[in-house]
Amino acid sequence: MTTRNLFATESVINLLPFDGQADYYGNVIEPAAARRFLEKLMAGIEWRNDEAVIFGRHIITKRKVAWYGDSDYGYKYSGVVRQALPWTPELMELKGLTEGLTGVQYNSCLLNLYHDGDEGMAWHSDDEKELQPDGAIASLSFGAGRRFLFRHKESKQIVEVMLAAGSLLVMRGATQDRWLHSLPKMKKVRLPRINLTFRTMMRREPEDRTIATPRLTAG
Repeated sequence: MTTRNLFATESVINLLPFDGQADYYGNVIEPAAARRFLEKLMAGIEWRNDEAVIFGRHIITKRKVAWYGDSDYGYKYSGVVRQALPWTPELMELKGLTEGLTGVQYNSCLLNLYHDGDEGMAWHSDDEKELQPDGAIASLSFGAGRRFLFRHKESKQIVEVMLAAGSLLVMRGATQDRWLHSLPKMKKVRLPRINLTFRTMMRREPEDRTIATPRLTAG
């Protein structure tokens, strides 16, 4: 794997104008290596459709997810526990790269597979109680480039970035408290995208939480 030298602070841009920190590192993995990682993740991850109960309806997403980590960390949604799977060699390599660039150690990773631009993610914040308060969430992208939006919870200001294959975005500090983020659908995109979000979990016993937000839409 070949990475670009992005350890210099001038290479990192905070996308948010206030109330948070979303550091965009740009492409940290060269295109050929990013394509190889995409192929390995497509074939080697235990993908499955996510599901939840939203406003009394049982929803199964087209988007697929996977959950990996140091231990049996898990989320429990509507009586269904998602236990963390052991790291794969590719995930460990990407985890090490991300930790080296961000200066943060992570113990888990939530992966999302979007088959094409018809699948996206509605507005939400990653503010689950199990996550380290104000901790860093590092997002690596592979495959198709996709728009990624931030929206301030009070002012409604929008910030947009195009996340390319091999790019790294790190959300820190008050970002989850003050901003929402989303991955809008892009009908013209016909290629898959995989997103890895490295996180730090604080609890091993997940609480039963019935989802009442639009985050897990059928898209």
